Amino acid sequence: MQLRLKTKITLTTALLVLAVVGVNSTLYVITLTRQVVRQADNRALQVSRRIFFQAQNALASAAKAGETPASDSPQDMREFVRKALDESAALNLAIASETSFNSTVDEVSITDTDGIALVSSVPSLLEHHPQPRTNLAELVSANFRGQIRVIYGPRREYEVSYPFKMGPPGKMVPFGDIRVAVDTGLLRSDINPAIRSAALLALASVAFSGLLAALVSGASLAPLKRITTQLDRISKGEFDQKPLESGDEFGQVSTKISQIGMQLGGVREIFSTLRENLDQVLGGLDDGLLLFSLDGRAVMVSPAAERFLSTPSDHLLGRRAEDIFPPDHPVREAIKLHDGEFEPVASAEVVLAGPDSPARRVGVSVQVITKGDTRMGALVTFKDLESRERISTQLQVSERMAQLGHITAGVAHEVKNPLNSMRLWLENLKMSLPEGDDLPRQAVRVLDNEIDRLDTVVKRFLDFTRPPEMHQEETNLKDLLEEVLGVERPQMDQANVKVEARLATDVPPVLVDRQLLKQALMNLLLNAVEAMPGGGQLTVSLERRGEMAGIEIEDTGTGIAPEHLMRIFQLFFTTRPGGSGIGLASTFRTVQLHNGSIDFKSEVGRGTTFRIELPLARQTEPALSRPHDPGAAVARST
Repeated sequence: MQLRLKTKITLTTALLVLAVVGVNSTLYVITLTRQVVRQADNRALQVSRRIFFQAQNALASAAKAGETPASDSPQDMREFVRKALDESAALNLAIASETSFNSTVDEVSITDTDGIALVSSVPSLLEHHPQPRTNLAELVSANFRGQIRVIYGPRREYEVSYPFKMGPPGKMVPFGDIRVAVDTGLLRSDINPAIRSAALLALASVAFSGLLAALVSGASLAPLKRITTQLDRISKGEFDQKPLESGDEFGQVSTKISQIGMQLGGVREIFSTLRENLDQVLGGLDDGLLLFSLDGRAVMVSPAAERFLSTPSDHLLGRRAEDIFPPDHPVREAIKLHDGEFEPVASAEVVLAGPDSPARRVGVSVQVITKGDTRMGALVTFKDLESRERISTQLQVSERMAQLGHITAGVAHEVKNPLNSMRLWLENLKMSLPEGDDLPRQAVRVLDNEIDRLDTVVKRFLDFTRPPEMHQEETNLKDLLEEVLGVERPQMDQANVKVEARLATDVPPVLVDRQLLKQALMNLLLNAVEAMPGGGQLTVSLERRGEMAGIEIEDTGTGIAPEHLMRIFQLFFTTRPGGSGIGLASTFRTVQLHNGSIDFKSEVGRGTTFRIELPLARQTEPALSRPHDPGAAVARST
């Protein structure tokens, strides 16, 4: 999401304040945490000293009362001390007050040299070993992260130990320890209010600074909003905008924008005219063109280049050549691109394939544009070699068919008259032959049959070269294909050919001669069935391709030998014994008469696919008249 400048300034100010407050708050929390831990350590030490003082007073009071140990044995001494401490009301009151009113002290115990509690604020610990605890000095010496981890982690206890000694001054001997336990939960309770206050202060500071920044930025950027309105109007073509009446920097910028707008008004008209002319020229080119600037960025992309690279032009414009043609791109090596600079390439051939398009052979050339000895850029050109070869082949076929039309029309006319005369005299010869002479009559019958065969051939010539009578109507190709498949179904079943129909229902009608197109499709289906003598799979597809309807007939037959690929649509060419060689040539002519195109791909041993494209009905101009010259019809369709 794109943020406005006012929002950016407000957020930036708020973030800066937040950063400053955050740093100060962090330093405050660090200082506070260390202070609380040290204070807890000092308090625990003071508590242990006060308890030690009260313990000494308890022992002194017991001695004044005449109480003495039964003997000097450690057991009697321990019993004497335990009893004196336990019966000292002042000591017990001191221990209770320390644990009740000291916010960090959780337990106070006096242990002997064996670690057994003689007196404790927790009655259950008497005559028991208190659980071992870590010395609070370790928490005091830890770093801030370690202290925070302990205080805000699971609750645990640390202790401060003070030696408990007995005896006259100067001769005191250790008798045990005074242990003061500190609970981390109590430390947390001391720190939380301060942290809460710091957080509230930080939030209040950020909120106040954000509000103040919003007000200040709004007042400061008010002229910028008017300049934006001025730019919006200029972008809509209103170039005569008045500048702001202000002497500050915003006023100067507004004045310059007005001057630039006036200049753009004139440039826009010139550029619009040039752009229209250039788009018309590029749109009519089948070759893909990419124009690169001196720094190797694409500044012009023709529509055909999008098809070659399978990338929209808006994704190519402005990108560097190294990004358009990465090291693993098949074009990279062919165009000789090194360190962002092109080298001239007269002609190179690569194979390109898109996500939804098959691999095809493409010719690539690079022309370096110079002005004097200075490089200005480079022009990369892509040419579809396979399309050019197919067009060349179809042109050759069309030319041959046109020439054949002229020749066959004349030959048929010249042959027809002699045939009629030969048949007339042959009938006279039949009538004049004597009865019972079999050999002459057999010879006459042979001549009669050969004349009939020759007459049939002449009729085929005339039928093929004579322009058909076109009866065009809007036809639903799905219905037509289903009708053709229904007619050919018995023959397919007999040949053990399985049929799969993939007929799209969203293909608009086409304007065609239904009977002519039906015969053309039947020719292709018949050829496909005959190409699979042992059975196979026949797939018939129909789909919309832009403003064209596409038909594909794919078989899994023997395929077409490479040496026959260039002659497949030639009249009277056939590889099937007994074939006439007219079916595919007639299909080729029918498709061209409907302003369509037909091509194929074949692989020996894997099958053949014929593709037909016919213009949709709303794109087709009705034929008002048909040429009487068959060659002219073919030439126009190509």
